[in-house]
Amino acid sequence: MNNVPDVMKSRIRLFLVLLIMASVEPAHAQFLGPGDFDYPEIEEERRIAYGADALQWGVLRVPDGPGPHPVIVMMHGGCWMGLHRPRNVEPLMDALTEQGWATWSLSHRQATDTGGGWTGTFEDVGAGIDFVRRLAENHALDTKRVVTMGHSAGGHLALWAAGRTGYESSDQLYAADALPLAGAISLDGIPDLRAHAAQAENPCGDGVFQLLDHERPGLEERYDEASSAERLPLSVPQLLLHGRADYVVPWQQVTAYAEAAQRAGDDVQVHIFEAASHFEVIAPASNTWRDEIAPVLFGWLNALPALADE
Repeated sequence: MNNVPDVMKSRIRLFLVLLIMASVEPAHAQFLGPGDFDYPEIEEERRIAYGADALQWGVLRVPDGPGPHPVIVMMHGGCWMGLHRPRNVEPLMDALTEQGWATWSLSHRQATDTGGGWTGTFEDVGAGIDFVRRLAENHALDTKRVVTMGHSAGGHLALWAAGRTGYESSDQLYAADALPLAGAISLDGIPDLRAHAAQAENPCGDGVFQLLDHERPGLEERYDEASSAERLPLSVPQLLLHGRADYVVPWQQVTAYAEAAQRAGDDVQVHIFEAASHFEVIAPASNTWRDEIAPVLFGWLNALPALADE
């Protein structure tokens, strides 16, 4: 690997770690791993640009019927380092759309991409969410029922986005006209960046440090802006779905966050699934998803009220 760029070496090493941790321990043998989601790249003609960068695009699916349809904005995982891209949540997006939800699955710059990290990754996600207003001009979308959803590192971004309207104009992540959200869903996500960074065993390696540009001064302030655990209450209903055997994000981090959010006054539901690790939450073909995860997910989504008119 002597001629391989350092960034690519880092991605290869992290991917190998994920594969090993998903397979070597007997307790994990029954679970899905990252190799089960290596679907073909999404065709250019299916991509809708929400910005000028080559990575600023999304895939829109709209259910049959007149609408207006509620919308799920999806952020893929990959440790903020490009280990995964939108293709690995394609089957999940199909399953959600079949149940009557329009889906807008985002590509966005990762910490390892030019312009990504702090603050580019956050700016892309915010711009992609706000672009739902533009999409609604030509599609039957209900902008009063927009929910963010994310897997793993994308779960962090989905929760972070729920608090976008709470920033002050002096904050680096402030957006003047952030689209208000009706809810946010974390699928084996990372709600607390400090706790994640402190993990003794962390398959994401230095992903959070790359996301927050840890070599520059002001890292603690960036944690305060970027981590949902530091910004409670988010004042948006939240659903946290997590596998008990998750080897990337320990379930205790999620329950600790949920308890803190509830104490702060947020409406938060957390469900820990015994027969799930890190990837079952995005696998609609799995028995765990069909029998356990889907009923909870769609029960919560379909009970979620629309935002009141201002």
